[in-house]
This record gives sequence, structure tokens and C-alpha cells, in this order.
Amino acid sequence: MLRVGFVATAFGLMLAAFTPTASAQDNKNPSVVFDTSAGKIVVELFADKAPGTVKNVLQYVDDKHYDGVVFHRVIPNFMIQTGGFEPGMRERKTRESIKNESDNGLKNERGTLAMARTPNPHSASAQFFVNLKYNDFLDKANARDKFGYAVFGRVIEGMDVVDEIARVRTGSKGGHDDVPLQDVVIRTARRKQ
Repeated sequence: MLRVGFVATAFGLMLAAFTPTASAQDNKNPSVVFDTSAGKIVVELFADKAPGTVKNVLQYVDDKHYDGVVFHRVIPNFMIQTGGFEPGMRERKTRESIKNESDNGLKNERGTLAMARTPNPHSASAQFFVNLKYNDFLDKANARDKFGYAVFGRVIEGMDVVDEIARVRTGSKGGHDDVPLQDVVIRTARRKQ
């Protein structure tokens, strides 16, 4: 009898060790797969550090807003930017702007994603960029406007694809500079299951 009780208890402890708790599942950051014409990029979104920004980006993902947009601004040794234009530099309609969450302690290090914005610190909507190196001058602590650019995620797979996009030839198109001469398109953006 004692032996059966011990085995059952040990089995219960083993199950507990392999079953994530509800709080651990709740704290897991979501991931998104961007299937681009250059390859796949998988990103982790820091819902724990930038909750408003991540909620906003995930809504754009769920609405399929990023499907068919191009990387419209590419500057080697700086960043690649997407989220706002279709081929031919046709601007895609977005929702209202969000609050800048650059005070979350995250830095604009290589491979991180940050929201693009105008000089108005609270003007970000759907556009974001991937840092190609540590752009410390974009961090809140170092920014001239004392706001900086809100980091909300990082590339966890496909940094080689990001680097490949960074090497494309660019020029002027539709009144914009640093535009890839050959479109690099996000075919789909989906939550990773």
C-alpha cells in the first residue's frame, strides 16, 4: 500500500514538472512569422515590456495588414523598415496612433524591432523597423527628444534574411529615399502556433 502511494505521488510530481502552470502560460511572449520574398523572419514580441505596442502590432497581424506590404526603407548598418506601403509606394491605411512605450528599459540593439514614428513621439501606428546594429541614439536615455523609439520585440530566427534585405540596392521612389529598387514583400504575417 505504501509503495502504491509513493508511486502515485512520484507520478503526480512528474506530471506537475512537465505541465506548465497557468501563470507560466499567461506570461509567454507571442511570436509572429513574417514570410517574406527574401525568406522567413520569426520574431518574439515583448508583451511583458511593451503591452500596448504588442497588442497594436498583433491586431495588425490578425487583420492581415502586413500581408503584401514591402520593406520600403533600407539603410545598411542602420535598419530596415516596413509596415506602411504596398508595391509602388502606395500607402496603406492604418488605425490611430499609439502611446510611445520607449520607457520600458529595452534597447535598440541589433535584431530588435522598434516602432517607426514621425517627430511626434506618440505617432507610431503600423510601421516598424529592425535594427541592424545597436542604435543607442534611438534609446530613450540618449534621444534628443527625450522619448526615443519603442522596442517591442526581437528576431529569434531569420536574422540572415534581415541581413540579406539590408544588402538590396536602393534609390528614390515615390518621393521617398532608401527604397529598395526591387520590391521585398511580406507575403504573410501570422502568429506562430
